[in-house]
Amino acid sequence: MRDNEHIRFGALSLTSCSGKPSSVTLSLTVDGETVEADATGNGPVDAAFNALRSAFPHDARLALFSVGAVTEGTDAQARTTVRLEEDGKLVDGQGADADTVVSAVRAYVHALNKLLVKRDRAEPEELTA
Repeated sequence: MRDNEHIRFGALSLTSCSGKPSSVTLSLTVDGETVEADATGNGPVDAAFNALRSAFPHDARLALFSVGAVTEGTDAQARTTVRLEEDGKLVDGQGADADTVVSAVRAYVHALNKLLVKRDRAEPEELTA
């Protein structure tokens, strides 16, 4: 694990059916501890992001969500960008995977890790005499 990687994607299980809410079970590793969360949402990405916010509570606002294909064909790699905003700080995260929802979660986790680094830099260390 890199020093700036407090959160790591573990696994995702998804159930989605037209006309019904999607549900996700998400597993993350947060500072070495496995955290799992279940959530529903208006579509698979919304459910996945709700599960992520449940597994790692935060106040960051989703400012941008963008998906594109890296390769061609039905098995194309999805490349996702997520922009988060918190207290005037903006961070972008990227993710890629053959599964678009996994790519989205990877991008969100990447952005959260960047945001945590910015938080650490913004909080000065306590002075000692």
